[in-house]
Amino acid sequence: MSRSVAPIPVGEIRRALVRCPNWLGDTVMALPTIHALRDALPRAELWGLGPWVPAVLATEPALNRLLPYPRRWADRWALTRELRQADLDLALLLPNSFESALGAWLAGARRRVGYSGDGRAALLTHPVPPSAERCHQVAEYLALLRPLGLAPRMTAPTLAVAPTHRDEARRLLREVGVRSRDRPVAIQLGAAFGPSKLWPAERLAALASRLEADGTPVVFLGSPEAAALLAAVEHAMAAPPRTLVGRDHVALLPALLAEFAVLVTPDSGPAHLGAAVGVPVVALFGPTDPRRSAPLGSRHLALWRPPPCAPCYQPHCPIDHRCVRAITVDEVRRAVHERLQVDPRAPA
Repeated sequence: MSRSVAPIPVGEIRRALVRCPNWLGDTVMALPTIHALRDALPRAELWGLGPWVPAVLATEPALNRLLPYPRRWADRWALTRELRQADLDLALLLPNSFESALGAWLAGARRRVGYSGDGRAALLTHPVPPSAERCHQVAEYLALLRPLGLAPRMTAPTLAVAPTHRDEARRLLREVGVRSRDRPVAIQLGAAFGPSKLWPAERLAALASRLEADGTPVVFLGSPEAAALLAAVEHAMAAPPRTLVGRDHVALLPALLAEFAVLVTPDSGPAHLGAAVGVPVVALFGPTDPRRSAPLGSRHLALWRPPPCAPCYQPHCPIDHRCVRAITVDEVRRAVHERLQVDPRAPA
């Protein structure tokens, strides 16, 4: 810690708030930290707060209460007043924003833990200096538990699937021609980060066509914002693709992903969500670094062919998108087949 402060006695924490990240994938990567905190505070109330918390972490038993992060400022002030009345003993801040630290300070949390930086160290009771060398995001979140005297080992995120969503997911797959005995492959379209992460439409189309020719059903997934990319993929395919683009929703996504044998995806939130529910993932990396954000576990593969300019972390490529274009259809197809041959009952 950047200033001399007493360690936090875990025995004095009755109610703690975890301010979860603003990105879907980062929220999933926060799960090992939530689990470690629950193990250290077995009798405390543990609340989760974040944009994805109620929908994505609805099955998470470690959390006693799930709070959405309001979009409107008026609703944020109302939430701050509610949290102030909750008499929080600890606020663990996973986002690095000034706003998250200010919110915890205004909520009156007695101990406020987060990374220093962005001018917010004075708002934290236990500021943690960032490591000089960046590491995997799961490890960076776990390191925020050091002020509590905790040093849990890094583990892969895990998430249970809500049984209530299983039937809806299977119904959607039946509607696009996937049978119960099939081992389908999902291809995720789109990434909230920006188009620099996206594999070219003609390669997505070629991969789907070749897998279908191999006898493997392929289903495209994505939000309504992926409609334009889907249209480009459809244009490059000889036969209409199976697609659920725009037909699922965030609360259903864990159950839907769990129905697939393999998920092909850019570095995106669904990559981590799929891995957390036990689906082998083939993640296509370009402008970002898999050493920091690839799904953890032996079943998953991050394909990265970085040119000298990578990782640039730019949402729009200023040149020729050479990082993702370096990934070939044949190597992705081969990676998918390798995962299809693994016994799904084998440990991850």
